[in-house]
Amino acid sequence: MKKILSVIVVVVVTLTQTAQIKAFAQETDKPAVNAQACVLYCVDDGKVYFSVNENKKMKPASTTKLMTSLITLEYADSADKVVAFTKDMTAEGSSMYLKVGERVKLSDLAAGMMMASGNDAANAAAISIAGSAEKFSELMNNRAAVIGMKNTHFVTPSGLDDENHYSTAYDMALLMSYALENESFAKLTSQKSVTVEFSEPQSKRTTYTNHNRLLSMYEYCTGGKTGYTMAAGRCLVSSAKKDGLTFVCVTLNDRNDWNDHIALYNYGFSKLACVECDDSDYYLEIPCAGGDDESIGVTGTKGKNVVVPLDKKSNVVRTAYADNFLYAPVKDGDIVGRIEYTLDGKTLASTNLTAVEYSNTQNKNKSIWTKIKDFFTYGKE
Repeated sequence: MKKILSVIVVVVVTLTQTAQIKAFAQETDKPAVNAQACVLYCVDDGKVYFSVNENKKMKPASTTKLMTSLITLEYADSADKVVAFTKDMTAEGSSMYLKVGERVKLSDLAAGMMMASGNDAANAAAISIAGSAEKFSELMNNRAAVIGMKNTHFVTPSGLDDENHYSTAYDMALLMSYALENESFAKLTSQKSVTVEFSEPQSKRTTYTNHNRLLSMYEYCTGGKTGYTMAAGRCLVSSAKKDGLTFVCVTLNDRNDWNDHIALYNYGFSKLACVECDDSDYYLEIPCAGGDDESIGVTGTKGKNVVVPLDKKSNVVRTAYADNFLYAPVKDGDIVGRIEYTLDGKTLASTNLTAVEYSNTQNKNKSIWTKIKDFFTYGKE
């Protein structure tokens, strides 16, 4: 039998409560940015740590394709159908250079959007999925409402200028954070290039290079989407991950977007740290009374990450709470305790301790407690 551990078990791991956003924002080392609107958004706790005009309605240009490609990939995940490119799918501006009569899969159209920012790919996906760009925009706006993009309205799948097509830096941060939860999207947006094999003509293979230069410029960048029109200026939505901490950065109308994103990420990573509340490798055995088994195996679970100030990461107490013994019946998956992450008595996060072995109520075999009783009563009758 594995060694029985006595609880409560206390392990000092050093974590801490996130400092107030107000105090964070008042620091004097904030980066200077050129964007008309921008946001540094932490995916792990859903908070904004730097912003300029975050709720100002602006033209998002081709960063719109984050939504279009996400919906396209969702459809492709269930049925990656082949799309025949038609004349009504053609578009001005950036392109993956599809020709009438050529055939590619939906997933290839998503690649054409995210790599080459193809307006033709966006139109082809929209018409193929919804029948028209107008109908597809309804899907886009419905999804925006689900995400919580309260100051966004989409008209075109490509992001070409329209007076009724707008979003905000904050809303685009929500979109990118949401899209990263889709495995197909997260994989695609991280690629520096993608090779598309055409269904027609079958001999055609084209490699498209990602316009997102940040993937090469910044080692922690995990993806993103560029955008530009004369009216919108340079737009960029990107993501970065370091030591388990994920940020999304959005700049709208920013002539120095690459450098501004790097400066904002460096700022965020220099201030914050991620505590991964993953106790799935935690294990102990607790004695069990009234059942067949002498002890019950108990394991930890995985919880939500906690974001803390970097210079405070050494102050959190990780404590496991469980009874000294359990009473049968105990079933697999029963919650029998918890692990708490605290600072100065305030709980930051907690995970459950669950039973991983079964003990029933029938004493077919003597328990450890019966054996102890038998030992002390033996020969006294």
